Amino acid sequence: ARSSIVLRSPMALRQLLWQPDEVGLGRAFVLGDLDVDGDLYEVLAALEELIHPSDGIDATSLRGRLHALTVAARLGALGPRPARPPEEMPLPRGRRSRDRDERVISHHYDVGNDFYRLVLGPTMVYSCAYFADDRLDLDAAQVAKLDLVCRKLGLRPGMRFLDVGCGWGALLEHAARHYGVEAVGLTLSREQAAYTEARVAAAGLAHRVTVRVESYEEHVGSYDAVASVGMAEHVGEDRIGDYAVRLFRLLRPTGRLLNHAITRKPGPDPDPRHSFVSRYVFPDGDLQTLEVMVGALEDARLEVRDVESLREHYARTLRGWVSNLEASRGAAEGLVGVRRTRVWHLYMSAAALSFERGHTGVSQVLAVRLGAGGRSGMPPTRRGIAEAVGDVAAPGEAEPAAGAPPRHAVTSES
Repeated sequence: ARSSIVLRSPMALRQLLWQPDEVGLGRAFVLGDLDVDGDLYEVLAALEELIHPSDGIDATSLRGRLHALTVAARLGALGPRPARPPEEMPLPRGRRSRDRDERVISHHYDVGNDFYRLVLGPTMVYSCAYFADDRLDLDAAQVAKLDLVCRKLGLRPGMRFLDVGCGWGALLEHAARHYGVEAVGLTLSREQAAYTEARVAAAGLAHRVTVRVESYEEHVGSYDAVASVGMAEHVGEDRIGDYAVRLFRLLRPTGRLLNHAITRKPGPDPDPRHSFVSRYVFPDGDLQTLEVMVGALEDARLEVRDVESLREHYARTLRGWVSNLEASRGAAEGLVGVRRTRVWHLYMSAAALSFERGHTGVSQVLAVRLGAGGRSGMPPTRRGIAEAVGDVAAPGEAEPAAGAPPRHAVTSES
C-alpha cells in the first residue's frame, strides 16, 4: 500500500498558510494536525520535490497561495497565526556568547539521558558510526568508529588527550581503557557531564578521565591529541577561524587533531528561518562546507593530512536510531512527551534521506601541528595512515574477529 499524508485538523492548513515551508509542515506534524499513514521515509522523499521543486514553481507562488487560500476557506482553516509549540525554540539573536551557547546546547542535549539511551543504544554515541564490516550492528559500528578515531590520532599510553564536545563520554572511556591515555572531556551540557563522570567511575577510569563543563574557548592546556566529533557544527562560520586557532594552540608540536563534522554542499547558506532543524533540533547549528572547514584548519597553521567521507555510514546510523525510536516509541513518549518524540522521528528520518541523497555530508579531517623543521611525526604516505587505522591489512594478516580487542590497542589498566 502507498503511504499518504493525513490532515487530522484544519489547523494543519493554517500552519502552512502562515509558514509555507518545511517549518510549517514540521509544526503541523509535531502538533499532530498532520500525520503520515505508512512509511515516513517514502512521504518525506515525495515532499522533497514539493518543498524544493526542480522546476522552480512552488506553493509559495502567488498562484499557489491563492489556490491554498480558497481551499482553506472552504475547510474553515483561515484564522490568526497559530502559536508556536514549546518544542520550537525562537531563533537566537545578537552576538554568540557563552550564555547563548549554553541555552541552545541545553535545548538539544538536556532532554534526558534516558531518552537518548533509547535512541542511541547502550554506547550513547551521538555521531556517525563506522560500518567497517557489513556484519556489524549499530552498537558494534559505533565502537568501530571510536577505535577509528583513536588510531587516526595515534594514541599511545601516557598521552594527554582532549575530547572537545565529549557528549556522554564514550570516546573518553574507549581511549582511556584501550589506549592508556590521560583524557579530558569538555561539554556545556551538565546532564552529559554528570553521565560521563558516572560512566568512567563505573569503568574504574576516574583516575584517567576528567570532565569539565567548559567551552573550548575557555579551556587552557597542552595535549598530544585532540578530537572534535560532532562539535564544529555548533561553532558558526563567524567563529570557525578562531575555533581552529584555539585547537592549534591546545596541541603540542606533532600533536594530531581529528575533526569529525557534518558538512553542507557549496552554495548559499540555508536561511534558518525556513529550516525545521534550526527551529526544533539544532538552534544556532551552522554547517560549513568541507572547503571552509579545511581552509580554517590550514589558516590556523594545522597541516591537513587526510580527509575521509563517512556520508553513507551516517545514513545507515540514522536509520538505526529511527528503528530504535520506533521500537521504543511508548517509552520515549513517556519520557519526553508525544510532540518531542515526533520532532525526533521527523528530524532523524529526514536527515537519513539527506545523507543518502548526497545533500549533506560528514567528513573526518586529520591534521597535525608541525614540529621543529616541519616535522610531523606522521606516516610519509597515505597508505601508511590507512594501515595505521586498520583499513589495509599487512600481507597475510587476517582482520581481527568480530568482538575482538582492537589492533594496536592497550588492554591493561596499568
